[in-house]
Amino acid sequence: MPPAVNPTLIDPAAMHRERYDLIVFDWDGTLMDSTAAIAGAIQAACREMGLPVPSRENASYVIGLGLDDALRHAAPDLPHADYPRLAACYRKHYFALDQELTLFDGALDLLHELKSAGYSLAVATGKSRIGLSRAMDRPELRGLFDATRTADETFSKPHPAMLQELMAELCSLPERTLMIGDTTHDLEMAGNAGCDAVAVSYGAHGAAMLDRLRPVALVHSVPELRAFFQARG
Repeated sequence: MPPAVNPTLIDPAAMHRERYDLIVFDWDGTLMDSTAAIAGAIQAACREMGLPVPSRENASYVIGLGLDDALRHAAPDLPHADYPRLAACYRKHYFALDQELTLFDGALDLLHELKSAGYSLAVATGKSRIGLSRAMDRPELRGLFDATRTADETFSKPHPAMLQELMAELCSLPERTLMIGDTTHDLEMAGNAGCDAVAVSYGAHGAAMLDRLRPVALVHSVPELRAFFQARG
């Protein structure tokens, strides 16, 4: 892991593309500081429906999966016919908060630096298309991403389809594509697609869980992620 550096000293021009062309980011817990809001909304939805309320750890574990898969893990004993009602409860609680959520400090600067350095940028997320569109409807994000995939458009993580579709759309080979995410679901998807992955430990899953999947780097902050790109390209 590269040493921590002062992010103000990083020159975007120093970032090079010797190893990767396409950088794919997970959204929640990787770019957006939304882990607590999602876990809390899952817990509130289960409570509202009179279901056993999962622990914060268990509610956080399902972040990154598509909503249907996440709720099946969070409420495994719920009859299948009742999952749409649980999903509606979850959306009500989450959408009450989502417009107040922000990107992690430094994430926007990093995205602009990577874009200026010539990388193609994409998002692969367990959010729905409606949810991602709401999250990305911010002037400072317009034009940054070349393509996005959501869990209601294709197979959910850890299936490789999101990455495979993004690579096909943006003409990048697996060995030239890097996935960045905060969950084991992200890292497993990258492995299934034949891509490298960088794990960030400041989101939903802990460092020990992430490190077991052997990412090319495990970073603990956005400044460390920026240092990774300056050091390795």
